[in-house]
Amino acid sequence: MNWNKCIRQIHRWLSIAFTVTVIANFVAMGLGEPPAWVVYSPLLPLFLLLFTGLYMFVLPYTAKWRSARHTGEW
Repeated sequence: MNWNKCIRQIHRWLSIAFTVTVIANFVAMGLGEPPAWVVYSPLLPLFLLLFTGLYMFVLPYTAKWRSARHTGEW
């Protein structure tokens, strides 16, 4: 598996983890005052999603830059 496929797979699993933590957060709030760790639990997957998403966002631009650099089309 190459690096880009690995990042995409990690991003998919992080999105599932983020969704589960947000749902758990709403359920805990519906049952009363949730503990702090439940409230802040979505933050870790969210930040990791940010980094993997930015990486995937930049990929097409770096591919264009690399191809232009190798062909001399600056």
